[in-house]
Amino acid sequence: MSAAELSIVFFLQLFVIVAAARLVGWLGKRFLGQPQVVGEMIAGVLLGPSLFGLLLPDLSAMVFPAESRSILYVGAQLGVGLYMFLVGLGFDRSHFRANLGSAGAVSLSGMAAPFLLAFLLAPWLLSEGLFNPEMSLPEASLFLGACIAITAFPMLARIIHERGLSRSPLGTLSLSAGAIDDACAWGVLAVVLATFGAGAAVAVKAIVSALAFAVLMVGFGPRLFARLGAEAERKGGVDNALLGVVLMLFLLSAFAMDWAGMHAVFGGFLLGVAMPRGVLTREIRARLEPVTVVLLLPMFFTYSGLNTRLEVMTDPALFVIAAAILAASILAKFGACWAAARLTGQDNATALGIGALMNSRGLMELIIINIGLQRGLIGVEFFSIMVLMAVVTTLMASPLFELVYGRKARERGDLGALADVTDDPDGPPVPARTIP
Repeated sequence: MSAAELSIVFFLQLFVIVAAARLVGWLGKRFLGQPQVVGEMIAGVLLGPSLFGLLLPDLSAMVFPAESRSILYVGAQLGVGLYMFLVGLGFDRSHFRANLGSAGAVSLSGMAAPFLLAFLLAPWLLSEGLFNPEMSLPEASLFLGACIAITAFPMLARIIHERGLSRSPLGTLSLSAGAIDDACAWGVLAVVLATFGAGAAVAVKAIVSALAFAVLMVGFGPRLFARLGAEAERKGGVDNALLGVVLMLFLLSAFAMDWAGMHAVFGGFLLGVAMPRGVLTREIRARLEPVTVVLLLPMFFTYSGLNTRLEVMTDPALFVIAAAILAASILAKFGACWAAARLTGQDNATALGIGALMNSRGLMELIIINIGLQRGLIGVEFFSIMVLMAVVTTLMASPLFELVYGRKARERGDLGALADVTDDPDGPPVPARTIP
């Protein structure tokens, strides 16, 4: 296809993607009580060969020709990178520091059990050809463990804020444990990416660069960027010049992590965490969120959906594998986090609530498996199985939390009614207003 033809197709793709994301997202919110982003995840799968390509193959091939995948991929990476930057802007560093001890125990358990089951399952999955045959057993086990252990931190935060739990023991403990979980899972993924198909020098470069960047952002970033915050306070907002500086910092951070052999999302999230809070972060979010969550992020879900082939579940062997992975994922994450919360002094209802929230995989799972597919660690079959696991565990999160904690807490008067977050319905979480 020529550049002009690709341009025509690209605009048609964006129309279809945004329309499907808004429609399915609205249906999910209206009838299932799910956040908009969950509906958008499902819309991405529906636009792939599992439904759109199955029912209307000719139309699907016209809207999503193979030649356009590379353009869609780049837009998807920009979208998910910016989204994780916005998530970083909303990350409460004080919550993390205040709950490091108990959150560490919950997180360690929520990591140990999934990795144990991953080491047990990996030989079976390798023998079934679901991993790259050049991967070693430790590499396959570590990648599978990261997939099972990851927590959907953005969705976890949104559920907590929507229910007015931000300052509660359950909310602060879950947020802190989720952050530790994701940091450890990304670290494990970094090791796998650095070692697979590369020499020791490449692995050392990736790990050392990532650690150096994390130390720079978390340890020195707030002071380095304090002047940007002061400038925003002085101006009473963010003008185009200041917005340009922040975007350049984001692009440089994304480039640095990609160059190091990691992924752009690492750079985006860590930069967001390091940014000074106040007028700067509020204005940046107000300027970037609408385009990011409405236009760019759905491109990522659609790109994932185009690589998802749920018809592989008709193969009895793959169906059994999918069921085993789903069961192991829920048992390991939910059960281990519940047990750890109980051992750290939480009552049973709170521990169950923590387990329900930590069990969600969501966007973070999709990011990990997309990286695995891009780098050749896994094939389409395993990718499809893990997309199904991500969708199921994400759909479970809100209703399961209400069942084990939310409904009873509201009956006791310990928790207000669900918040109506009208100022930011689709994007990363902001503090919500509970209704007395």
